Amino acid sequence: MDFIEILKVILLGVVEGLTEWLPISSTGHMILVDEFVRLNVSDAFKEMFFVVIQLGAIFAVIVLYWNKLFPFKKEKIADSKARIVLDKDTMIMWFKVIIAVLPAALIGIPFDDKIDAMFYNYQTVAVTLIIYGVLFIVIETKNKGKQPRINSIAQITYEVAVIIGIFQVLALIPGTSRSGATIVGAILIGVSRTVAAEFTFFLAIPVMLGASLLKLLKFGLVFTQSETIILATGMVTAFAVSVLAIKFLMGYIKKHDFKVFGYYRIVLGIAVIAYFMIAG
Repeated sequence: MDFIEILKVILLGVVEGLTEWLPISSTGHMILVDEFVRLNVSDAFKEMFFVVIQLGAIFAVIVLYWNKLFPFKKEKIADSKARIVLDKDTMIMWFKVIIAVLPAALIGIPFDDKIDAMFYNYQTVAVTLIIYGVLFIVIETKNKGKQPRINSIAQITYEVAVIIGIFQVLALIPGTSRSGATIVGAILIGVSRTVAAEFTFFLAIPVMLGASLLKLLKFGLVFTQSETIILATGMVTAFAVSVLAIKFLMGYIKKHDFKVFGYYRIVLGIAVIAYFMIAG
């Protein structure tokens, strides 16, 4: 495996890490980058790689939010001793996450191949980038000055979790952005930006783990040395960049809305359409 291929993988890892958590579509960007920077691998491996590389991004969430995600806590008892107890609030949060995952799982698992065949292309990506870019701007403009009614994860009810999960179904179409769809849906029903983003991060864990497992099983668990290096390099890069991207996003949305991401999506979508019209 030559140095150029490694650089390509690192670039894809950077793109994945940056775009997975920002509401601008990681899969869409990966498809677009692949139009210009093509890995020297089989189509089957590439399809699997574009999904499994997301595991690196997931590990970033787990590391950054471990205290909120891990349900077993230390509880002090007499004589400076401690015991491990199950945290009820954390378990309830996980039940809500699992319920929110179900709509996408019920549609995504049986129709995975058909969705890829129909929508995994730059045309779909360009259109969805623009559509959801416009939605971000419209929704943020409409909600300007409104106070959210849900300001913590604990305030998210099971009903709200289901609604957010339904919005996540939209992200099965490349270019939509899983984080973008769920954040837009959450904001629409009165969830604060910060809570919407955090719940989206937590929701991504079972979704991406499930999607990655599905792709790995379909591809097979036997890899060449070159394929192993590609997967490892991509995931490690995505992990490192995701840590920075998550910290940036959480700091940014405390003072700003999502309009800038909407404008970015529109400009990128138009640029993609223009490029391929000229190139074609």
